[in-house]
Amino acid sequence: MGSRSKAKPTKGRVGANGRPRRRWLRWVLGSTLGVLLLGMAAFVYLYETVQLPKANASATLQANVYKTADGKVIARSGTVNRENVDISQIPAGVQHAFVAAENKTFYTDSGVDVQGMARGVYNTLTGKGAQGGSTITQQYVKNYYLSQQQTISRKFKELFISLKVDREMSKDKILEGYLNTVYFGRGAYGIQAAAQAYYGVDVSKLTVPQGAYLAALVQAPSQYDVVTATPEGKQLAVNRWNYVLNNMVEMHWLDQGTRGQAKFPQPIQPKGTPGQTGQTAYFIDEADHELTTNNVISDQDLAAGGWTITLTIDPTKQRALEKAVKTELTSQLDPKARKVDADVQAGAASVDPKTGYVVALYGGQGPPKHYMDNATRQDYQVASTFKPIEFASALENNAQTQDGRQITANTIYDGTSGRVVQGTSQPFGPSNEDHVNYGNITVQKAMDDSVNSVFAQMAVDVGLNKVADTAVKLGMPAKTAGLHDGPAIALGTMGGSPLEMAGIYATLDNHGKLVTPTIVKSVERGGQKPELKNPIGDQAISRSTADTVTSVLTEVVNSGTGSAAQQDSQVAGKTGTSDSNKSAWFTGYTPDLVTSVGLFGEDANNHNQVPLYGVGGVERVNGGGFPAQIWGAYTRAALSGEDPQQFDLQTDQGAAVQSDTPSTAPSVSTRPSTSPSTKPSTAPSTPPSTAPSRSVPPVNPGPSRSHVPSPPVTGGGTASPPGTTDGSTQGGGPNNLDAPGRLPQNG
Repeated sequence: MGSRSKAKPTKGRVGANGRPRRRWLRWVLGSTLGVLLLGMAAFVYLYETVQLPKANASATLQANVYKTADGKVIARSGTVNRENVDISQIPAGVQHAFVAAENKTFYTDSGVDVQGMARGVYNTLTGKGAQGGSTITQQYVKNYYLSQQQTISRKFKELFISLKVDREMSKDKILEGYLNTVYFGRGAYGIQAAAQAYYGVDVSKLTVPQGAYLAALVQAPSQYDVVTATPEGKQLAVNRWNYVLNNMVEMHWLDQGTRGQAKFPQPIQPKGTPGQTGQTAYFIDEADHELTTNNVISDQDLAAGGWTITLTIDPTKQRALEKAVKTELTSQLDPKARKVDADVQAGAASVDPKTGYVVALYGGQGPPKHYMDNATRQDYQVASTFKPIEFASALENNAQTQDGRQITANTIYDGTSGRVVQGTSQPFGPSNEDHVNYGNITVQKAMDDSVNSVFAQMAVDVGLNKVADTAVKLGMPAKTAGLHDGPAIALGTMGGSPLEMAGIYATLDNHGKLVTPTIVKSVERGGQKPELKNPIGDQAISRSTADTVTSVLTEVVNSGTGSAAQQDSQVAGKTGTSDSNKSAWFTGYTPDLVTSVGLFGEDANNHNQVPLYGVGGVERVNGGGFPAQIWGAYTRAALSGEDPQQFDLQTDQGAAVQSDTPSTAPSVSTRPSTSPSTKPSTAPSTPPSTAPSRSVPPVNPGPSRSHVPSPPVTGGGTASPPGTTDGSTQGGGPNNLDAPGRLPQNG
């Protein structure tokens, strides 16, 4: 048989001359061209058929309705604050600032940003929310003709209408329309209203730096209002302002020399919600802030109105809080007799730890007397109310002293005033109140009497990074957690608000489960009900840690600096008084209610921070005085008619669970004693205080506890990387003044 050669696959299958392949290629090209022509035809058809709708900017604006938790309407906000102006009235530099901020190609583009539109459609489809990057023309179309809804159909309408507007209107007319419709916050629509709201001037008088700030505001009006913003928000606003000016230089609208001399133009104090006064104004501002910063509703959609917003405020508890402030503080102030009495501001927030609902809020005298909300302001030190956070960090991290002893409520520390902290390269030796030397004391006793020298050492023992991390986990903003204050973090040198501190202590009360206070119970418009963030989060710290801190804090109220806050129910709490007596605090809780009260020294004329010495005729205001008294009066009224409650604690530490005489002595160091005494005494280097003794008997005092003396501890645990120094030196530093009994009036 002859061999048969195997036929090889050849290209002949597509024809010797390649005709099948060319047919396939022609089909692909033809189909592609057909799709393109069809798309172009559809685009032309849509462009020709889409008509400019009627303007809706004013017609669709409605009132937002605000209700308290019982359903009672307390306010309606919906007055449109707008005054349209001609483009010729707006300085050219201010016009350029907005173009530099929002759309550098505005004068040359076709009115749309295709890439931005594609990103917006993708984000809408994937549920990522609103997408920026639109041109000024598109933003004008959205504000003037359409709505703020993030839907695919609205985005396509925006595309075609923007193309048509760009073709039929001049760029100046488009920019004029945009500047008259954009929302700036503070209830201000349009550039004229914004100029008045933020700088108190006519738009024609705006400077380039002021215009650049207003242009920066458009991105996030609530977050970037530097007068009321968080520290992080303020920094973001300044960064955005710099971005605008730098873009103006890039576009040759501002010379480099002028740019280099520009200073940030601080806006004036806000005048509050138009037509709203008293506590209601604070409620509305906080609710609006919460909704917009949590991205529940956009600034402009909220401003468009029509929302029914139900607050968590309990009218009965709110009345009790306002009455407590009046009876315990304001009724005792006489600005005519004592000038300093005009400088005291009170703020308070009360939270249900099981739901996270803000049941009562006191922000101050209310607009038009005081626009700043004292319940949410973050510009005053939280002082010794931070010490429980530090102790929680010690427990959570199983921290040890420098000689290897576990830190518990019974751990012995050296309470000598001014003792230099060991384990850090930063020289820091904070004074105790009136330079009192406590000698060898337990952590429990140090918390009771708020002994600075003990907690300064403990911060280093735990590790400054770990202390700051625990603070953040408990709800303190990362930017203000005090890490850069070095060992002084222990003394609460960071800023905080009563609302924030109420949330942190509510987390302790809630057995370590994170509580983020909310003032909004529900929000709806028609059938639209945006989902709200759950105020109760995951476990922030272990239950045993949270319950141990609670147990320790009960003794602060039973026989420590917070005795004025005693109730029929069990109470845990902590006093705090900042350096130079500029703020005083009491934050405390029962099993069912957490409240933080702060007093702030604010100059009535220029709003600068000032000391509280002499307020109400008291030589020195401290946390155990007015704040604890307000807290006590409010809590008694708020819980009136309810059975006394006890904490449900899972811990074997602290005053709430230990007997008066512990069965075993606490673990102590074997180092030789270097302290002259184990009893509190006045340091020989300082003159004796002429103030009355600390030990003024409290009302209904709780059981006293004996503490086993032992040799002093001269150091703590493993040293952590130090933060930056706050300027304190050996033997000095902040002097927190927490005791209620230093003066009889504060007892």
